[in-house]
Amino acid sequence: MPTLILPYPAIDPVLISIGPFAIRWYALAYIAGILLGWWYARRLVAREELWRGRPAMTPTDIDDFVVWATLGIVLGGRLGYVLFYKPAFYLANPLEIFQVWQGGMAFHGGFLGVVVAMVLFARNRGIRIWSLFDVIAASVPFGLFFGRIANFINAELFGRPTDVPWAMVFPTDHFQLPRHPSQLYEAALEGVVIFLLLRLLTHKAKVLDKPGFIAGAFAALYGCTRVIGEFFRMPDAHIGFLAGGLTMGMILSLPMILAGIGVMVWAARRKRGNAEGAGAPRE
Repeated sequence: MPTLILPYPAIDPVLISIGPFAIRWYALAYIAGILLGWWYARRLVAREELWRGRPAMTPTDIDDFVVWATLGIVLGGRLGYVLFYKPAFYLANPLEIFQVWQGGMAFHGGFLGVVVAMVLFARNRGIRIWSLFDVIAASVPFGLFFGRIANFINAELFGRPTDVPWAMVFPTDHFQLPRHPSQLYEAALEGVVIFLLLRLLTHKAKVLDKPGFIAGAFAALYGCTRVIGEFFRMPDAHIGFLAGGLTMGMILSLPMILAGIGVMVWAARRKRGNAEGAGAPRE
């Protein structure tokens, strides 16, 4: 047993409740992530020096994409959780699929949902698809950060048993063991670290003129940070550890790492003329 355990700061998952109406921290986390991501994306497309020329889209395009992104996040994230993590349960209880306020969103599903939304929106607006990927990828860490903080408030997706002095006993843990506050680790890795590294690429290296590079970097970085986080996080109880001690989160992240690296190499080698050709933004 650890000599010191940090007390878990029990926070009511419901911020305000009036009759059947309730505002939950989980929902506010998604709203905060989307609004800050929208604000940051607008700033990226408003600064011509970051693009070494005319930006691939306008702030108005970002304004209009917010609704598409929200639908992609919510629908994709929930569908991904249902299919990847608890298909048997939701097949037997289909109405609970719609109870998103109870938690249960999968990043990998939300990622695919936003990708679909971006492809459809870019084609509809005549925007370079890979440039839209880049701008949104650079803005996603805000949502990842607040989403993990919401997981911590809900005392869900907690870590493995440990004897580190900052271990916590989560009220939702059936065994009441000191555990890693892995949600905070993931908030730091997926939110803060990825944001800072992508910021270096957009503002120092200025690679927004290489469509796809930021998107590839995000995919690879998320995959790496997620795999690291999985070493401290308990796998979902109904899935457990897989062959070789792997978890479902690790398995779903490995293709992202490989695909991300491949996209980065492709974007770096792509000639600027080709990048500005097909799919260039409208005048």
